[in-house]
Amino acid sequence: MKRSKGIDLTSGTWRKSSYSNHEGGECIEVSDALPDLVPVRDSKDPHGPALVFPAVGWSAFVGAVKNGQLPGA
Repeated sequence: MKRSKGIDLTSGTWRKSSYSNHEGGECIEVSDALPDLVPVRDSKDPHGPALVFPAVGWSAFVGAVKNGQLPGA
């Protein structure tokens, strides 16, 4: 994971997670603009910081969450 400092995320299109609630809380957004990286941000703070993950690592994380492979999941 890297902080997004130095990576231009202004031109990317952001989409809200399909697992986020529709009441405005607990929401994350991801951008598909960078082929090898997945920027993730808090949808309530679109001008705030984003965390940037390697795409392979993000896919593994999402797969583990979907399969209930994380402790407490």
